Amino acid sequence: MRALLSAGALSLAFTLFLTPLFIRLFTKLGWGQFIRDDGPQSHHVKRGTPTMGGIIFILGTLFGYFTATLLISNEPPTASGLLVLFMMVGLGIVGFVDDFLKTRKKQSLGLGGWAKIAGQVLIAGVFALLALQFPNEGGATPATTKISFIRDLPLDFMVFGSVVGIILYVVWICLLATAGSNGVNVTDGLDGLASGASILAIGSFVIIGFWQFNQSCFGENLNPSDEYRCYDVRDPLDLAIIATAIIGGLVGFLWWNTNPAHIYMGDTGSLALGGALVALAIFTRTELLLILIGGLFVIETGSVIVQRVYFKLTGGKRIFLMSPIHHHFELKGWAEVTIVVRFWIIAGLLAAAGVGAFYFEWLQR
Repeated sequence: MRALLSAGALSLAFTLFLTPLFIRLFTKLGWGQFIRDDGPQSHHVKRGTPTMGGIIFILGTLFGYFTATLLISNEPPTASGLLVLFMMVGLGIVGFVDDFLKTRKKQSLGLGGWAKIAGQVLIAGVFALLALQFPNEGGATPATTKISFIRDLPLDFMVFGSVVGIILYVVWICLLATAGSNGVNVTDGLDGLASGASILAIGSFVIIGFWQFNQSCFGENLNPSDEYRCYDVRDPLDLAIIATAIIGGLVGFLWWNTNPAHIYMGDTGSLALGGALVALAIFTRTELLLILIGGLFVIETGSVIVQRVYFKLTGGKRIFLMSPIHHHFELKGWAEVTIVVRFWIIAGLLAAAGVGAFYFEWLQR
């Protein structure tokens, strides 16, 4: 418990107090935000605001997690925790390259679409293969080759054979990682929107991870009467600690990222957050539940897909004034703060519904 609380507190202190220093540094380096010409005209006042702020809460997460585990709890990092950080940092690097090219070219386009996806697939593919390694004393690895909802389902890729099964499993993880990271990226269009929504979604995994730790099949204090509904999850407490460290870093960052934002997370932050969210879902065996927990990101991404499909099928007609959907409400005259707060409410309700479904399943077993 000390490590759990300390990770969040240290990460929060890091980003809350050091972000102004990073803002001055990024401004000096010329890492300013570029705005789409076809976007809402009100956004042009944001041109030049420092971006790549994801670097700050990634560093804050690393600081909070490693300090809490190594110095406070005196426990070494687990394979699960390190792999979540690998996914977060790896996709953050992909986003950083994209952001850096934007600032270098002085335009709103950095990496090409396929180049960005290739980077995401590379990180996710390595993550997928590593996640099946590092068995503990009970033989459990951080991930399994089964598709999960609230627990592993009977759907196992290995029924297709070891080689084909591993390939299909890697493809599945790559799909989850690209969908999750791009979902957060699409949502990151208004001051504080993606930060606040990510706090709510990742916060769900603090609750889920801690509950799984208390009901772990590997736990020493497991009540025999609850053995039939215990969780066969590797390192659930460390996953909760990681999630807490990310939240702490995001809360401190949000202080400076809320409207009017002094700094933006950029693709560096949004891809990293999406990667961390997906990794947490994979390791807690809640992959499909992530559709509900991260429901706002699904809605935002869905609005883009629906808009493009409808545009092509109807020869140029649009459902929304602009996609993603938060820009639609901007063009309808809603204030930016109003949109952000209302979308936070939606994100919170969906995350609460996901946690509620998780707990309800435990009650019904």
